[in-house]
Amino acid sequence: MNEEGSRVVANDSASATVGVIKGIAQRAEKGDPMVEVDHGHVSLNVGLDAEHRPPGKRSVTLLSDSRWSQACTELGVTLPWTTRRANFLISGLDLSTLIGRAILIGTVRVWIHAETKPCALMDEQHSGLRAALKPNFRGGVYGQVLTEGTISISDRVVFAPDK
Repeated sequence: MNEEGSRVVANDSASATVGVIKGIAQRAEKGDPMVEVDHGHVSLNVGLDAEHRPPGKRSVTLLSDSRWSQACTELGVTLPWTTRRANFLISGLDLSTLIGRAILIGTVRVWIHAETKPCALMDEQHSGLRAALKPNFRGGVYGQVLTEGTISISDRVVFAPDK
């Protein structure tokens, strides 16, 4: 078992579930509030179509629900996960195990590049949030969409087989 309480997967089998999508959020324009949706189409290298991001390594951001809870507990508040401004809330997954690996979210392949470092915008959302998100990948990770498709609530997140 890992610290998230999930079974640690010892192989790269795409059939072994390592997490589940619990939330999806997007914004129409930079700086707009995040809006939760049940599903979203993601495009190659760009991410959620509704977000109009430039192509690159930061197509999507993923946030662990348990790590978000830890940050809120540290602050003594209950904040909606969308305060973090991430695209996907994931349950049952230690995001630190994903760096430098490909995952499948449903049928969408995403390469996880690195940990997301919290910026000053987090303190604008709630005082002290930036510091609370710094330890233990609490701010999440970012990745690049390698295959397009639709991601929905309850989609499984699995390690992608090597291609």
